[in-house]
Amino acid sequence: MTQTVALTGATGFIGSHIVEKLLSAGFHVRALTRSPSTNANQLGLTWVRGSLENEASLAELVAGAEVVIHCAGQVRGKNFSTFTQANIEGSLRLLRATEEGTSCKRYLFISSLAARHPQLSWYAHSKALAEQQLVAQAASVSIGIFRPTAVYGPRDKELHPVFTWLLRGLLPQTGSSATQLSFLHVYDFAEAVVKWIEAKVEHSEPYELCDGHPSGYRWQDLQTIGQSIRQKPVKVIKIPLPLLKTIATLSTQISRLSGKEPMLTQSKIGELTHRDWSATNVTITRNIGWTPNIRLERALRDGLF
Repeated sequence: MTQTVALTGATGFIGSHIVEKLLSAGFHVRALTRSPSTNANQLGLTWVRGSLENEASLAELVAGAEVVIHCAGQVRGKNFSTFTQANIEGSLRLLRATEEGTSCKRYLFISSLAARHPQLSWYAHSKALAEQQLVAQAASVSIGIFRPTAVYGPRDKELHPVFTWLLRGLLPQTGSSATQLSFLHVYDFAEAVVKWIEAKVEHSEPYELCDGHPSGYRWQDLQTIGQSIRQKPVKVIKIPLPLLKTIATLSTQISRLSGKEPMLTQSKIGELTHRDWSATNVTITRNIGWTPNIRLERALRDGLF
């Protein structure tokens, strides 16, 4: 019998790769979307029109599903309330719909490594609170939590420009030279989701996910990788904190005129300048047997970004 997975965030960068991986693994996917007219159904995939604000569409989404994967989330915002509505309230609304149904017993929340440091930003705080409240309020459903580090890969719009400039010989650096960074390829991340479903574990402790590079990467490591691939020098351009703050102010002002949520805000600077974004796969590997296959250097060499 084919297992049905209900998925939010399927039209986004990470979610679209999860859809592809689930379908290739033989699952049937019911995916939430605001714009079904642009997403034709295909074999094994059913689009459900609606949003995290619409309780009726959430009930339709989870009907008959054995597993819920909550990948949708707010990553841009001008204030904490913006993140609260999507990352906390939306997550809990989906949990209620899941528990009111009769078929689903497992709910995987796609959080972020940022939740490890909720004091850093509105986004980090919202993800941490969502984790806590999901675990506290779940009654008949088992909660799983993924905390991926910076995810990149085909169709990514955030890290792609950084890696493109790196391979052209320029590396913009925010924060200290001693900062520990970590990355995760989206192919490995999608594989981890399938592994979690198939393992049928019931652990609510957060799982960190990264590409397994020991102690993470430092800016100098990225420079070295770029130089090795290019066979030419890479220049590191340090962006001072005052300039970052000025850019954040301009970004917020422009967002007011455009009506779009800003990516860089004064709150977001806390994440960009934090010194420890190293991660470990020890717990997730022990519990579900997942290990990453794609290190950053290979991805950049093979054009997998």
